[in-house]
Amino acid sequence: MGISTLSSYCGAQVFEAVGIAGTVMDRCFSGTPSRLDGADLQVLAEEVLLRHRSAFRADPGRLDPDLGGDHRWRQGDESHAWNPESVAALQHAVRGDDPERFRKFTELADARTAPPTTLRHLLEPIPGEGIPLEEVEPAVLIVRRFVTGAMSLGSISQEAHETMALALNQLGGKSNTGEGGEDPARFAPASDGSSRRSAIKQVASARFGVNVNYLVNADDIQIKIAQGAKPGEGGQLPGHKVDANIARLRHAVPGLELISPPPHHDIYSIEDLAQLIWDLKQPNPGARVSVKLVSQAGVGTVAAGVVKARADHITISGHDGGTGAAPLSSIKHVGIPWELGLAETQQALVRQGLRSRVTIQADGGMRTGRDVVIAALLGAEEFGFATAALVATGCILMRVCHLNTCPVGIATQDPVLRRRFAGAPEHVVRFFMMVAEDVRAHMAGLGFRTVSEMVGRVDRLGERAKARPWKAGRLDLAPLLQAPIPGPAALLRGRHRADVEARSYGQAQDHHLEAALDLRLIRRLQGSLETGEPATVSARVRSCHRAVGARLSGEVARRYGEDGLPEDTLRVRLRGIAGQSLGAWLAPGISITCVGAANDYPGKGLSGGRLVVRTPRAIGYVPAANVIIGNVALYGATAGEAYFEGQAGHRFAVRNSGATAVVEGIGDHGCEYMTGGAVLVLGSVGENFGAGMSGGVAYILDSFQTVQRHHNPASVEVTDPDQDDLAIVRELLQRHLLYTGSQLARRTLAGWPGSATQLTLVRPRRRGAGVSGVPQRLLDTVPESAAASA
Repeated sequence: MGISTLSSYCGAQVFEAVGIAGTVMDRCFSGTPSRLDGADLQVLAEEVLLRHRSAFRADPGRLDPDLGGDHRWRQGDESHAWNPESVAALQHAVRGDDPERFRKFTELADARTAPPTTLRHLLEPIPGEGIPLEEVEPAVLIVRRFVTGAMSLGSISQEAHETMALALNQLGGKSNTGEGGEDPARFAPASDGSSRRSAIKQVASARFGVNVNYLVNADDIQIKIAQGAKPGEGGQLPGHKVDANIARLRHAVPGLELISPPPHHDIYSIEDLAQLIWDLKQPNPGARVSVKLVSQAGVGTVAAGVVKARADHITISGHDGGTGAAPLSSIKHVGIPWELGLAETQQALVRQGLRSRVTIQADGGMRTGRDVVIAALLGAEEFGFATAALVATGCILMRVCHLNTCPVGIATQDPVLRRRFAGAPEHVVRFFMMVAEDVRAHMAGLGFRTVSEMVGRVDRLGERAKARPWKAGRLDLAPLLQAPIPGPAALLRGRHRADVEARSYGQAQDHHLEAALDLRLIRRLQGSLETGEPATVSARVRSCHRAVGARLSGEVARRYGEDGLPEDTLRVRLRGIAGQSLGAWLAPGISITCVGAANDYPGKGLSGGRLVVRTPRAIGYVPAANVIIGNVALYGATAGEAYFEGQAGHRFAVRNSGATAVVEGIGDHGCEYMTGGAVLVLGSVGENFGAGMSGGVAYILDSFQTVQRHHNPASVEVTDPDQDDLAIVRELLQRHLLYTGSQLARRTLAGWPGSATQLTLVRPRRRGAGVSGVPQRLLDTVPESAAASA
């Protein structure tokens, strides 16, 4: 929900209930969803009386309070899925390769010898005509459907993060980077053939240092819309976990907290999501684009829109887990079980004839083969494990992840504690192979030969016959067990759909990648791409041409890595009105100059190239007084330069972490969550400037001093520049004049140093050493022609 005032939450009903009777909801919480009927007022009253009787016992001399054990396990109190017995059983099983200890673990985790703790513990697969175990597909195929959850480097240690990648790559499954990124040194296989590269690269809506080299080294690219275990927070990282290495990878400042921006900066609608999916497919057309959704009421409708936006994959994220960086207040009473979200998503997509176009993954608290089977019957084809995989490597559930004091070296960046990490890839491999064998045993009893046969077979799922606890016994599980009826054949781009009755993935999305202008540019620059020789290409651009430069950047990154090509090797000259995401992920060595204007998201994820948008010379208006680019420019930029001859819309340079930009006026929320780089605004700024800014620097050259009234005082301070700042701004003005021919820059330089009296410096209130601003490379290489032009 972003930065909000307390009044924004009052009466907002940003929650839903689980297992409260509809009569109670209608009477007391009108408008709040409760998808599973359950406890009525009589049950709630009895619960109050139970607590009262516990507090006021008949024997006044006996004090025996219920300690609860809500956040941490306490012997004899609230039941936890993870407890010393289950943790020990799993760790002994994977370290000793002991199937009997793993069977003991599954008995506990599946609530056969322990109280139920999840919705799926109240469900039971309906036995069918069994088949011999040898007829079931082998475990080595099943494990390819397994992934690790999005546990970011930073929330967990480098050793733990790389252990997950090594294990899943050995199995043929996929590990997930999380939104903290990945060291490029991990992209190439080791000499022994092992790989530390995570196949799933999370972009978290262009946050935390996403660049083009990161994207081309992915099998899946996951857009994190939200997180089930910590809804509204995402992957915020406390400052004491941001060491020098984490700060380098995230393009941030050591020691400073990293705020995870909400996705509304570039996703306001399904259409915006469709644009981001298109943007991500350009540099890496072969990768699947995944969208991570939260298990919440209405997720089925959202998922239908996501499929229509042409996502290849959807993750339904449940409320379990999310402890790698979360405070205790964020791991209880947040989010909804994945069982509810998965069932709703499957039902909605089947009803709308969209199910065949997307692969669905369930994620959150999975532990055993029974969990996998129930998820498959509810509609999932892939299965995410997080905490269980960490337990296999040595996690003992101390619940101090956010304090950086993990005693087993997993959820910490402390070098002393990290040396205690005793996990190994083979532990994770054994865990997943044991889970896969557990899946096979269940499948044999149910009569399924392949996992694909199970997907969506909700007719083979019923309620568990075993007696349930008194309150859980009132849960109405019917909404989970509804078999969706396919709707009428849907139309997609005017073509009749022949796959509307599908209940699982069966047909790849058509992304219409052939429509990209970059394909023409790449053909004309093919020789230079291979040889690295300089070349220039010109083209007309229209608003239907989106993400121009992104696919070309992917070609550069694939050949030359993160360093790309020398500056100005590939020069693209455009004339017209560019569509959305002009210059997205622009790689080093590519420069794009557009004479005309550009829509929203120009320079998204700028990765080292140069983007220039200037007005035609024969115009009849003053460029500095008019808007030349749309909203959300330079969102998530990591490096490079951008020069805009005119004003920009709202949210300029949000989450910029390394790019340098010059613009002639901006709207609201400029430089929000910025962690690095430099911005020079030659004009006014809108409201809320610099909110959440923790690095970088902004220079405002504005005679009206709008930044004094519009900056966010909680995050940034407004000061006078020193002589070094004046020298930097003058050089940026010279570059702006060179690349755009800006008359405003010409007049400002002509009046220097008098015009410098209007300059204001904006920087974070909390900042560490080495706050990055203008790269020294730019300061050392201001072209002489710029000075001559001035």
